[in-house]
Amino acid sequence: MKPIVRLSHLDKYFGRLHVLKDISLNVKAAEVLCIIGRSGSGKSTLLRCVNFLEHPDHGEVEVDGLAVQAHGSGRDHRQQIHNLRLKTGMVFQSFNLFPHMTALENVIEGPITVKGISKKEAVELGMCNLERVGLVAKSNEYPSRLSGGQQQRVAIARALAMQPQVMLFDEPTSALDPELIGEVLEVMQKLVGEGMTMLVVTHEMNFAREFAHRIVYMDEGCIVEISSPDQLFDNPQEERTRTFLSAFSRLERSTRS
Repeated sequence: MKPIVRLSHLDKYFGRLHVLKDISLNVKAAEVLCIIGRSGSGKSTLLRCVNFLEHPDHGEVEVDGLAVQAHGSGRDHRQQIHNLRLKTGMVFQSFNLFPHMTALENVIEGPITVKGISKKEAVELGMCNLERVGLVAKSNEYPSRLSGGQQQRVAIARALAMQPQVMLFDEPTSALDPELIGEVLEVMQKLVGEGMTMLVVTHEMNFAREFAHRIVYMDEGCIVEISSPDQLFDNPQEERTRTFLSAFSRLERSTRS
């Protein structure tokens, strides 16, 4: 089966800092791929290169059959990037909702302005996706009247309303209080059950262990190890992976105590 996401030999620099180093990765349709690693390892940059929120310096990104070269230019290249972004939905650490718009207005803004669908159709689509995240009753509330978990669920509904082939999650629970994390993970688990292709940068190891098909461990801009959750957590092959998981486990225990 041809992969729905294919990253080929990606490199990314910030000035002289080499942030991504020759990254190649394939993701199958309906696969959940979790990306873990310490801060500064390149995880979020990799995710943002999938939809060219960060432009890679070398390599190629392909999503659902549309391949875009890193170093293109001109109108055709910009149109390719636009079309690529239509195939991906992005959920950020911070919710990035428009504060002057209700939950429903936030969700329907993209389908109306980007895809050009009618407001009537957009409202039907928006309410359907608010229902998917359990927030139909909050459709007319402004972000300031929603909890952090509810705001992130609206952000997920907003991404889903664009009807993407792939969902990208960049540490979607890191800005939430501990008691609100579960409601966002529950929505993500539902999407797993629906067969949504997902790339998830996360520190939620329990989610990664239970719901990922494969886990990527990154360090210093490289993919160090990629394997099934059972293999990676129970029998990691690389010393850097073992060191990271051991340190993370100690941190979790100290936090609980």
